[in-house]
Amino acid sequence: MYLPKKDLVSNQLKKKYFNHNSILVLEDGESFPGFGIGFEGISSGEICFNTSITGYQEILTDPSYAGQIINFTFPHIGNVGANHEDLECEKAWVKGAIFNTKVTTASNFRAIENLDAWLKKNKITAICDVDTRKLTLKIREEGPQRASIFYHKTKKFNVKEILKLTRKLPKLEKIDLTQEVTCKKPYEWTGVKLWNLKGYPKQNKFNLHIVAIDYGIKTNILRNFSELGCKVTVVPSTISSEEIINIKPDGVFLSNGPGDPDKTGKYAVKTIRNILDKKIPVFGICLGHQLLALSLGAKTKRMHQGHRGANHPVKNLDENKVEITSQNHGFEVVKKTIPKDVEVTHLSLFDNSIEGIKSKTKPAFSVQYHPEASPGPHDSNYLFQKFVNLIQENKRA
Repeated sequence: MYLPKKDLVSNQLKKKYFNHNSILVLEDGESFPGFGIGFEGISSGEICFNTSITGYQEILTDPSYAGQIINFTFPHIGNVGANHEDLECEKAWVKGAIFNTKVTTASNFRAIENLDAWLKKNKITAICDVDTRKLTLKIREEGPQRASIFYHKTKKFNVKEILKLTRKLPKLEKIDLTQEVTCKKPYEWTGVKLWNLKGYPKQNKFNLHIVAIDYGIKTNILRNFSELGCKVTVVPSTISSEEIINIKPDGVFLSNGPGDPDKTGKYAVKTIRNILDKKIPVFGICLGHQLLALSLGAKTKRMHQGHRGANHPVKNLDENKVEITSQNHGFEVVKKTIPKDVEVTHLSLFDNSIEGIKSKTKPAFSVQYHPEASPGPHDSNYLFQKFVNLIQENKRA
């Protein structure tokens, strides 16, 4: 067998391992060198992986990813560039991103700029040329870890210093991130409907008024309500039940959001319980689902491996059918803590975890996944109409 000369091997190793301007460092000490993209600097968060093959701009602007670094399992992220329409929030709260392959020039009729330029503009530090498959297997088997991405074109990285910084980062189950991403004061959404090839059409007719508690709400949720003729008053996560009741809403929506539901629940549960006592219809998504469960007497816990992707099968127990769903959560409702007056309506076909509940005594239901998913799947989009129907039934009653 031919072996290259020692100095040639040395040069190859230098080229492979030392000719990088970026590095990903995990809290257990393992590191992944690569090439930086986006905003130069160092960014730390809890690493997770997402299995979606499209919709990366929506993922990167989802407030539920606050405090996290996303490892994309699909190798070709960034090919369709970036635009001003596919956003779930005005500000990107994600801490960083990891790509397998270097981003190519944008190739899509809707693209306004390359992903690299968009990442820079939104101050997102990212790394590419990383073995994302190996990283995904590690996260799946060992659970979530804190991590840091260092990227600088001229400065050299010090792995020991980056590791020290990484280990100082608080874990997600110990912090309430909703107060970082929530709106600072109430505002009215009387905006646009769902996207079509001409953009976002304006909604001019409103039949219902909904209060949405903003724990990190996605814009496409608001568009879905607008599509159905609902005016929405968006309020901060710490608002009192008295303030909400004074608005006299037809229904109350509990939004998605980041962080530990137990921490957010310290102030949110009292508010939700008071709303439920008034028999006001309630609908929750993701974190909102977990908070509704806490308010009805159940408990939540951290998952060994969260659900993040756009291909998760869920069993609808009410209708005995399977829905393909988009998901993003690292906590779940504990099945054995479900009270007798609460019914489980949906289950994950991946791990049998709870994906939906409804109250048997109050007009309230919730799901763990995202029926508003953009670009999709849309199997569960009917849930917004279901909430409107519940509101109308409650009015008649």
